[in-house]
Amino acid sequence: MNSAEKRARSVNGTVVSCKMDKTILVLVERRIKHPLYRKFVRKSSKLMAHDEGSVCSEGDIVAIEECRPISKNKSWKLKELIKKSEKI
Repeated sequence: MNSAEKRARSVNGTVVSCKMDKTILVLVERRIKHPLYRKFVRKSSKLMAHDEGSVCSEGDIVAIEECRPISKNKSWKLKELIKKSEKI
């Protein structure tokens, strides 16, 4: 398997900020089982992702995938917009 055939890691999350130019901040939550207490705990991380067309807004649910480093903090890019937020 060469590098072109490798699949990029992909996660779903919610856009929490879109104030930067061509960059969105995505909140990704996951559930893990605590090793000692055997209880499911929610862990979250905020990832910066590249949004070339600036199509996302706050509250959107998006899929992002890992890519080469674009800047110091940005190594994810927007894969698809899953659900648009409903602003009142």
